[in-house]
Formats: sequence, structure tokens, C-alpha cells
Amino acid sequence: MPRTLLNKLPGDFKTLPLRVEASHEGLSYQSLGEPLNFTQMLARRRPVGIADPHCFSVELANLGVSVRLTLHWQGRDHWVLVRQRRPDRQDEVLKLISGYVPAHELGLPLFTAMQEVAEECLIESSDGWLAGRFADTWLPTPYRGSLRYRNDRHFELQPLGGARYPVRCGALRLSEQPEAYVHVPTASLQLVYDLRLVLPADTRGISLYHVDESLEDDCLVARLERERPDIYLLDPLEGTLHSLHQGQLRSLDGRGLWLSEGFAPQEGWLIRDERIAFEDWCERVRRRSSRYAGVGR
Repeated sequence: MPRTLLNKLPGDFKTLPLRVEASHEGLSYQSLGEPLNFTQMLARRRPVGIADPHCFSVELANLGVSVRLTLHWQGRDHWVLVRQRRPDRQDEVLKLISGYVPAHELGLPLFTAMQEVAEECLIESSDGWLAGRFADTWLPTPYRGSLRYRNDRHFELQPLGGARYPVRCGALRLSEQPEAYVHVPTASLQLVYDLRLVLPADTRGISLYHVDESLEDDCLVARLERERPDIYLLDPLEGTLHSLHQGQLRSLDGRGLWLSEGFAPQEGWLIRDERIAFEDWCERVRRRSSRYAGVGR
């Protein structure tokens, strides 16, 4: 039976539309116009026309942030994905942990990224739940009132290098060098941070769960469903999916599943697709691996 972790009145979410300038040397964004509430932001998320994928200036509806979270487990790297139902696009996809960046964090999107990890990726050990930290910053523990977090163990988030081209908020270059793309169908700018999830070496019986808030009767409700963890480990080299329960990897069938647009082909700074079939993405991975295997022979 699902367990309610959080029940609260929704806050007054505000974000800002953006002016984005992109070139072969990098991308910059800055706020534009008046703050938007969630409904106003969604109304602006409509397809935008951009002719040159490498050089353009465009107004966009919002800034989003994603975390390509890598967990090294049993000798291999895995990306952490979560399942999301998207009513605005009438689909269901597996995606990176992600969220909308509020107006007061447009210049600090890394903070939003850490908040999303704390809220969406719950890590249970055999004797309690793990809080996390990034460098000297502790991540929030939004469900402390419902879950027993361990005081003697925590996970760490570590940067995994950065993108080739700089991304700036105004004149300020963003820390940890996120990747970026403009999603054409939703007129949004998405930043992608590469972070490694490091678990305590002596922690046993690890299980992963996804928790996301939903609006019910004008309240935000977050529930933990142990029977449906909705969190996945994707091996980016093999194209295989797993769950992690009590320290054991369980293979999952990816047939019929869809991945979010962040896995679709990118041209310059643009992604034009809404989603990509998991099997199509795996085929692209196999073709790319075959090309690399042939180099130098």
C-alpha cells in the first residue's frame, strides 16, 4: 500500500521566460519580462521556429534542469532514470531526474538540480534512509518527518566533468559546466548536469525508489510505493535496464518503453523530438559502439 510522505499546500511557484543567445562558441540566457505562474508557463510551452540549430536568438518559456546521475554498481556505470507521466504531452516516459527552475534560482540551477535529486531519488539501506551532500552542501531531506534518515552515513554527489561549450546566465558562466539543449516542441531550455552518485562503502541492502509530488484536491502529495519503485538503472553501453532492490540488480524488459526527449538526437543546440522509443535508442547506441570499435583497426 502506498505510504504518504508529504501533504502540503502548493507554494507560489514562479519562473521567468528567457532570452537565449546561441552560437558555435557557447550559449547564454537571461530572464525576460514578468514572472509566470505554473499555468502561464505551460501556456507558453508551444513549438518555436529556429532555422539555424547552431546560431540563433530566441525567446523561450522556461528553464529546466536535469541530472545525468551515474551510479557505479557491480563493476559498471548506470544512469539513474525515473518514470514520469506527462499529462501535458499525453505520454509516459523514462527520464533523467529533472524539474523546473524557479525564478529565484535562474542563476543557480545547480541548486535546483540537487533539490530534485533529494526529492525524487530515495535511497534505502538495510538500517535506514540516506541523506546526501554535494561538496560542503547538505541536500535537503524533504521527507524527514516520515522517514528515518541515518545520521552516520550519507551518499555524495560528485561532478563528472563538464560540457565542451560554456553555458552562461547573463555574463556568469555556470559552475560544473552543464550541457544544454533547446527543446523545440516546448520552447524550453534544458540544462543537464553530469554527477556521480557515491554510496558509503560499508552500506548494505541498498534499494532505490522514485517519489514525485502530484496535485490532489489542491494539495501536493508525495507517496512511496514499494511495489512500484519507478526508478531504473540504465547501462549506457549495453542498453540494458535494471532495478536495484536490497543490493541486487534485477533485469527489466525495455520493450515498449519510451525515453524522454533528452535521449533523442540533438542537432547543434536543438532537440526536435518529444521522445524516443527505448529500442530505437538502444539501436543508436549499438551503431555508435560499432563505429568506435572499428577506429584504429
